[in-house]
Amino acid sequence: MESTQPAAELDERYSSPKATARPWSDAREELENADLYWIVTVRPDGQPHVTPLLAVWVDDAMYFCTGPDERKAKNLAQNRGCVLMTGCNSITSGFDVVVEGEAVRVRDEVKLQRIADAYLAKYGPAWTFTVRDGAFHHEPGIALVFEVASSTAFGFGKGEPFSQTRYRF
Repeated sequence: MESTQPAAELDERYSSPKATARPWSDAREELENADLYWIVTVRPDGQPHVTPLLAVWVDDAMYFCTGPDERKAKNLAQNRGCVLMTGCNSITSGFDVVVEGEAVRVRDEVKLQRIADAYLAKYGPAWTFTVRDGAFHHEPGIALVFEVASSTAFGFGKGEPFSQTRYRF
């Protein structure tokens, strides 16, 4: 699949004078290689819900899984809008990436198998899933799989120079 190359725009208001827009390849690399992500979904009462999770980058999109009775799954059943983010807790170095989009349930078993293979390759045998009936199955139970294709993303370069890049898809 051909990689999507969004327009990268530096927001000079939040960037050091000598900063330049970080290329999408930097953001994509961060999304591919991060161990941990945070997801923000919206509760039925409109309040945000934030939780850490594991995710994988496959075919130019982020994928995560969750049990059908977990809060994020319930939230996504009512409102597919979400934010996925990753980075580090340092102000002097690093690159944080925030992806805004809609979480769409994946049911295609060929695609689910590619995603399951990506989890195994990235996180090891503790994250082995069997694909059947349009979901992941493992010892704790069933896991629904969601795709978040970016509509907008942001990259925050930390340390000199500080930068804020917006990626438009």
